[in-house]
Parts: sequence; structure tokens; C-alpha cells
Amino acid sequence: MTRVLIDVNVILDVLAEREPFVEDSQAVLQLVEAGIVEGVLAAHSVTTLHYLLSKHLSRGRARKTLEDLLHILRVEAVDEDRVRHALAMNWTDFEDAVQAACAEKAEADYLVTRDKKGFKRSVVRSITPAELVAIVT
Repeated sequence: MTRVLIDVNVILDVLAEREPFVEDSQAVLQLVEAGIVEGVLAAHSVTTLHYLLSKHLSRGRARKTLEDLLHILRVEAVDEDRVRHALAMNWTDFEDAVQAACAEKAEADYLVTRDKKGFKRSVVRSITPAELVAIVT
């Protein structure tokens, strides 16, 4: 089964219904939910999502939204090893480096993001949500 690490921007597209991205990003989560693709989130993405959701929803709704996501997505730890690896990558955007380091640790086939430019040096190939849909369907 294809395993993908999903960048936080893809999840936010769905949760915030951001046009014109929501349709392709929603399709990624549908592939995961259908068991066609295994989806992984980096642990720091979960905290980022909680922070952003809590600003716009009640804390209870933010928690429920994350619980629902975690029913279909696995979480990859951001531990000292991943942080040190990301630091050693020496990327301009440290958060992207942590995402890429987590994708490596998760042994992901792809890192699904709308910011492919930010992951040019990633060991794990970055693809857009639309590209993932085209690959697996």
C-alpha cells in the first residue's frame, strides 16, 4: 500500500474549505479513509492544527476534529532524532525540514503538499494532492 506523509497545508485546505484546493486535498483524505493509501501526519502538524482550529472553533470542536483525523491517519513522532536530522539538513524553512525528516522516518512513498518547492531537497518525493490522486487511481 502506498504510504504518504500529508503536509499540514493539505489538511488545512480541507478543514478551512480553502478554494481552489479543497477538492484535491479532500480526495487525499478520501483515499486514506477508503484504505487505498496509508496516511501519516507529523506530530507537530497535530499541534499546529489544534492551535489554528482552537482560534476558529470551540476547544471541544477542535478536539473532536483532531480525534476524527486520528481515526484515519497515523502520527509520526517528532523526537530528538528527527529534530537533529532536520537541523542537519540545513534548509531555510525548518518546519519543512522536520516534515521531510518525518516522511523519511515513516518510510513514506510520497510527501503530499501544495508546496513542492519547499521540498526540492527531500529524500522522499514531494507531490501535490492531484498528483497523488492520479498515481493511485
